[in-house]
Amino acid sequence: MPPLRFHDPGLDAHHFSGSMLVRCPRCDRIAHFERSAPPQPRVICRSCGLCRPTNRCAWPKLWLRAETRHGVVSAYNLEHLDLLRRFVAADLRERDPWYEHGRKMTYIGRLPAWIKSAKNRTEVLRAIDRMRASVISG
Repeated sequence: MPPLRFHDPGLDAHHFSGSMLVRCPRCDRIAHFERSAPPQPRVICRSCGLCRPTNRCAWPKLWLRAETRHGVVSAYNLEHLDLLRRFVAADLRERDPWYEHGRKMTYIGRLPAWIKSAKNRTEVLRAIDRMRASVISG
């Protein structure tokens, strides 16, 4: 069986931060945080009906966050989580040389070494799968 391949798309974390899955400040269930909503960021919860703006100093906690024995794994939304899962699961990880796209440090390039390490792969994948399951059941 050929190894799973991953090619770094060259995205940074800001690419995923427009719409985030967060904990609702009122009911503590899953909610959406729209960072780019005019005139200011807002939280929208389908469980309790909350829809209110938040100031930039009091952003809600991320929903997609899991503790491991090495540190915390987190993602802004399912697209972000999917990219992280594909990277961690891959046996062969490729990226463009730094001089081809002008940016040296993409989101994948800035990941902590313990997430990139093959010896922690199963633990990190388990945490990612738990986060994905929490969206479905939450």
